[in-house]
Amino acid sequence: MAERFHFVSVLFLLSLSASLVLCRNLAPRSTGSAPTTATFDVSASLGQALRALSFDPHQAIDQEMKSFHGRSGAAASSGLTLELHSRDFLPTAAQARHTDYRALTLARLHRDSARVKSIAARVALAAHGVKRSDLKPLAEEKELAASERAIKGPIVSGTSQGSGEYFSRVGIGNPAKPFYMVLDTGSDVTWVQCQPCTDCYQQSDPVFDPSASSSYSLLPCDSPRCRALDISACRNSSAAAAAGGGSSCLYQVSYGDGSYTVGDFATEMVTLGDSAPVSNVAIGCGHDNEGLFVGAAGLLALGGGPISFPSQISARTFSYCLVDRDSPASSTLEFGGASASAVAAPLLRNRKLDTFYYVELSGISVGGELLSIPPSAFAMDESGSGGVIVDSGTAVTRLQAEAYEALRDAFRRGTSGLPAAAGVSLFDSCYDLSSRTSVEVPTVAFHFPEGRDLRLPAKNYLIPVDGTGTYCLAFAPTKAPLSIIGNVQQQGTRVSFDLDNSVVGFTPKNC
Repeated sequence: MAERFHFVSVLFLLSLSASLVLCRNLAPRSTGSAPTTATFDVSASLGQALRALSFDPHQAIDQEMKSFHGRSGAAASSGLTLELHSRDFLPTAAQARHTDYRALTLARLHRDSARVKSIAARVALAAHGVKRSDLKPLAEEKELAASERAIKGPIVSGTSQGSGEYFSRVGIGNPAKPFYMVLDTGSDVTWVQCQPCTDCYQQSDPVFDPSASSSYSLLPCDSPRCRALDISACRNSSAAAAAGGGSSCLYQVSYGDGSYTVGDFATEMVTLGDSAPVSNVAIGCGHDNEGLFVGAAGLLALGGGPISFPSQISARTFSYCLVDRDSPASSTLEFGGASASAVAAPLLRNRKLDTFYYVELSGISVGGELLSIPPSAFAMDESGSGGVIVDSGTAVTRLQAEAYEALRDAFRRGTSGLPAAAGVSLFDSCYDLSSRTSVEVPTVAFHFPEGRDLRLPAKNYLIPVDGTGTYCLAFAPTKAPLSIIGNVQQQGTRVSFDLDNSVVGFTPKNC
């Protein structure tokens, strides 16, 4: 009897010990000597937001045109570098610009929601076994007409680039013509609107005319780069016949928000900044394009797929730094010339989908306390579902509900002394700071393996949503398994991708 009592007592003590360990692991933990609060300059933030509304981008376009032509013939640098600008400073028609900051915010969040849904749909398709060979081009479903409109259709084969938030000046063709191109780490197909235009949206620059370029060449339908497209079709053309080939390649990229681009898949010369032109780059020459692309002429694809721009130029490292989206200043996108990063995190790849750049996130802290978030909230499973990607085109960081609620609740506890305001769109934690010039808010940091952490500036998670002093916590929940680190949280930080060493680097204040 005594032995049985002793055995039961041991089991009880082991159970109690395990419970205590579990509670200790799930309880918020201090991150050591990290600061617990940050000073947020309300006046500076609101002033910059209001100046963004009055900025005249048409003055900037003239200067950039002179700068671009002044660089032609410049000596090649050791790497490729070009300037980046926030989307809202792209020269467009006057009627397209917002005069009210709340309207601008709602437009941004509308674009952002469309993009996030499209990314989630793309990953879900890949995780559940949908392959490129399962995606039928419409050319198999109906007779292919002479026009590229023959392969127009609602096929989901990419992300919602309509919400691309940063752009740069890129030279296309020979002689090079400068165009504003959206930059996107969530896309693999680079494309530009082309003459003749069956249906083109309004852009800031004249539409590219391939007949005026000596380096433009259609890709054959049986070429490896044509076969690498998610959606493609073939068409007999006089240009392909003259080049000694059979049928030429047609491409189509459709996006979750209804945007799409359809046209010829060709090779062309591309010029970035002061660098020497890069020849034989496969790009889409879109004759039928619709969507929320604003005034940009097309898109420079920075994804991890085989026909993305970095892959085509064999760039094993590249980096970008995103300026504040309310700032008319510029920063840079750089290929090659990798340098040490302040924070290095493991770069992961999804074996089902090679477009996106996944990062191994181990935790998040608020106010110096590590949140009680299970590792499964950030993990990618064997099917390719879940995980965390770093995306240049998504604005607001998305977290699974459990992770988001832990962050939100901790932040609310640390801001209980601030006057609350009603939620705005996807934001549910907002504050009326109209009477404040600065406030103290809890710190927020991302944590990566081996004790590395990225502490965010307060302006990267508390953002204005109107012109009167309403600010909101710039994180949002998602029902999808995938989490996304968005560009609001990346602002002012150089983000680098070292593909050979599988590292994502973060270096604050290095634009």
